[in-house]
Amino acid sequence: MIFNTRFVLASTSKSRYSILKNTGLSFSKHTPPCDEEELKKELLIKRTNPKKISLELARLKAFSVSEKMKKKIIVGSDTVIFINKEILNKAKNLKEAKNKIKLMAGKKHSIYSSASVFYNKREVWNQTQKTTVKIRKLTEQEINLYLLKAGNKILSSVGCYQIEMGGANIIENIKGDYFNVMGFPLFPFLNFLKKTGIKKQK
Repeated sequence: MIFNTRFVLASTSKSRYSILKNTGLSFSKHTPPCDEEELKKELLIKRTNPKKISLELARLKAFSVSEKMKKKIIVGSDTVIFINKEILNKAKNLKEAKNKIKLMAGKKHSIYSSASVFYNKREVWNQTQKTTVKIRKLTEQEINLYLLKAGNKILSSVGCYQIEMGGANIIENIKGDYFNVMGFPLFPFLNFLKKTGIKKQK
């Protein structure tokens, strides 16, 4: 049974926690003890593509927790946003957020969300999905109003919007999985749990 499979989410993301919590699955969360920003810098220097970067960061998070929690299913995840041949980083403040929204306004960007599952320090499954999002053309006034209503909470999102909340107001359309935009390839992961031979953990 899918609901009998307990796992550990190696992530501090509130969105990923919310996605999985709403499925009714049984899991706990643990902050991954790794330097993902350093690995990301190394991958960018090597000109690694955004899909691979997303997966490698998900793997790093899962492996770092799996080293400490043996015989537990560990799930790592990461999301990368790609626009104009550039990978976006999180905004440090609302001024940077405004510049990013201006950059994305009226354009499409790609979101790559990956999940990696480790068991006893060995990867047993991974998946990366791509979703395309188009942000509406926005006036300066519309951007300022959006930021005023959204506040600092959007700084936790790479794209400076949260589709499940006020971010939907600045999106024109999406092509792909809704949950992928939130930061987790949910349906492939659920299918993995249905098929996995890893037993229930105590």
